[in-house]
Amino acid sequence: MKLDYQQALNRVADAQGAWLVHGGEPLLEQNLLSKFREHWQSQGIERQRFELQNVQDWKQVFSALNSLSLFSSQLAIEVHGNIKPDAQSLKLLKSYLQDPMDNFLLIVFPKQESQSLKSAFFQAIEANASVVALNAYGAQQQQRILQIEAEKIGIRLTEQAWQWLIFHHENNLLSARNTLLGLADSFSDLAQIDIAELEQSVQDQSRFSTFDLGDACLKGDLAQAVKILNFLIESGEASPLIFWVLQKEMRLILQLFEQPQNALQLGIWKNKLSLYQNALRRFTPQQLLTWSDLLLRTDQAIKGLGDENPDDLLLQLVCALSGKAIFRP
Repeated sequence: MKLDYQQALNRVADAQGAWLVHGGEPLLEQNLLSKFREHWQSQGIERQRFELQNVQDWKQVFSALNSLSLFSSQLAIEVHGNIKPDAQSLKLLKSYLQDPMDNFLLIVFPKQESQSLKSAFFQAIEANASVVALNAYGAQQQQRILQIEAEKIGIRLTEQAWQWLIFHHENNLLSARNTLLGLADSFSDLAQIDIAELEQSVQDQSRFSTFDLGDACLKGDLAQAVKILNFLIESGEASPLIFWVLQKEMRLILQLFEQPQNALQLGIWKNKLSLYQNALRRFTPQQLLTWSDLLLRTDQAIKGLGDENPDDLLLQLVCALSGKAIFRP
């Protein structure tokens, strides 16, 4: 079954078996994952997360699905990456889809090319479960999605302001949502926000973005990366958004290390290919091995688990991704 973003949001509580979500819209991915996690937590469903570093990691996924802990009757597993299962793991997937019991498998991939969607892996999911395309085509669909975001934070925009917002952010929904958050902080007392308020808010926020942080790290410019990180933290940028960009870049580097010939299939755009390839040359295999633990610790700290400071761990991620780590694992 094929679902779009809105259909997927409406069916989270009834999701069964497996879903595979893919797309190039981080805001849509974040929203859908958040809704799943809230649902699992409310239902007391145990959640586990796996990062695909190589094809063998699929065996760990299916092993986990077949081994519930003593304290859980249901299990939800998130699998993040862009590595399709081999023939043996594909058989395990098909077997699982025939009898998932009460477990749920959520597979999160980056945007896929049309040819990739024709693979046996995607076809197996589509025939027995759900494939969700996280895309927002056209200004009208993007505006509908952003209007829901605006309603969540309690602001209203004029029609001219909506047109300006979407044009200014050039189809980047995550960046547009961040602007809405800034508007809510600065103009919460206004009944309706117009272009003048938008221009003022964007000027206030325009110094750096989370994507500037990712680019500075990939270039190995630690001083600039730390400067951007400090600005984002001081300006109130949400830690999960900063973390999302850093872990996305680290995950792509790790996948490129495993599959150097498949950069485009991994979701790396042609105009940024040399940036990632040059970044990869800065790292030793030993350095890359430390990333998974650091990502996990940061994720837990942001969620309030453990005693570590999220800002300190974000700094460690910036240092590690810049190739000039100042903290020893």
